[in-house]
Amino acid sequence: MSSEGRLWGGRFAAGPAASAWALGVSTDFDVALAIQDLAGSAVHATELHRLGILDDQELSRLREALSEAQVLFTQGSFPIEDTDEDVHGAIERWLVERLGALGGKLRAGRSRNDQVASDLRLWLRDAIDLVTGTIRDLQEAICDLAAEHLETVAPGLTHLQRGQPVVLAHHLLAWFWMLDRDHGRFIDARARLNQSVLGAGAMAGVTLDVDPRTYADALGFDRVADNSMDAVSSRDFVAEFLAAAAICGTTLSRIGEEIVLWASGEFGFATVGDEYSTGSSIMPQKRNPDVAELTRGKSGRLVGNLVGLLTVLKGLPLTYNRDLQEDKEPSFDSARTLLAVLPALTGMVASLRFDTDRLAAAAAGGHALATDLAEELVRRDVPFREAHEVVGRLVAQADELGIDLAELPPDAIAAAHDALDEDAAALLTVDQALARRNSTFGTAPSSVRAQLDRARARLASDPG
Repeated sequence: MSSEGRLWGGRFAAGPAASAWALGVSTDFDVALAIQDLAGSAVHATELHRLGILDDQELSRLREALSEAQVLFTQGSFPIEDTDEDVHGAIERWLVERLGALGGKLRAGRSRNDQVASDLRLWLRDAIDLVTGTIRDLQEAICDLAAEHLETVAPGLTHLQRGQPVVLAHHLLAWFWMLDRDHGRFIDARARLNQSVLGAGAMAGVTLDVDPRTYADALGFDRVADNSMDAVSSRDFVAEFLAAAAICGTTLSRIGEEIVLWASGEFGFATVGDEYSTGSSIMPQKRNPDVAELTRGKSGRLVGNLVGLLTVLKGLPLTYNRDLQEDKEPSFDSARTLLAVLPALTGMVASLRFDTDRLAAAAAGGHALATDLAEELVRRDVPFREAHEVVGRLVAQADELGIDLAELPPDAIAAAHDALDEDAAALLTVDQALARRNSTFGTAPSSVRAQLDRARARLASDPG
């Protein structure tokens, strides 16, 4: 096999076996790094010119060729050959074809090791910017939906059983804050990965007097890596991105699961818009929330990508090992998955329509006001342990009668404890239960309104 698409080979008498080549070739996926690779190459050419390795004309010709290659990659017409081992080799082979010996000068002062590590940092930085923007879009849709339901009563569930009544907007805004932490994890990951590694060479730096700070400034990195061995061999920045993606995928899956439940006939709380629903191939009546189900399913890919890379990394000695080729596909897949799921889920959330009567009925049932009565006993100087028992017996009494706690006669409630009277029964209304929960993060309508204002302010202050 010809070595023209490889960045090595001089000391070998024979090329790689076909099976070995098939295992190691990566152009089918690392072509995604082409634009980042060309950006690094343009900066490197300028640095070689500063060192006198390239003259003015050579620099101009190289930069012109790199720009041409960028156009070809953007158009999807760059010629990848079967002999190209990876995108770096493909670009160098193409440069040599275009420029002759000049095309081979660009490799001076760098290694594929620092080159690929730099490319992946640049790619992930761009991917994070796209992902965080789509998270914000979903948060905007949640805020808009919450604003429509600041007075809508809904059942708050624990163990998937009715617990206490809440304002529906309060539940929706819980999604907002979950996603806000996901957004923050990506931002944190971006800050840590945003360091330049060019100049680290294969692992120990290079003898040419290149300036690492020049690369950092030109490519928009905040700083330069501290250790050349760490620079080329560490992939914790990839793992951190994949971890943020996996956690975000879990958040999205939980939201998707709730939509699936709410849209079911058994719950009947919400209807998903036609454009985000599908039908059945055999059952004409079916209306399936497939976007929510696919969102749940895709979380498995995101978690799997993280676990896969961590398994690769756990036994690697310093410095570079070819195992690290496995860092790219999970990165690309996780970013692609999120950028498919987030817009679809955003549209689905915006399409939700709620059955407010059914929600209100569910919120009032299931003895949902039992805690309110127990806490009223506490206000009347009864220890909560005792209050819990008293109200528990009242719930059992209501169950025997086939009614809700709030439907017990006032005299039955008053008879349950000396601290109770018939006025206590008047406290067992959903409106009062909501109004009393007026702490900063409570579900009282006034509190939820203020919470929505904080969410809107959060988006305004940090839109991306």
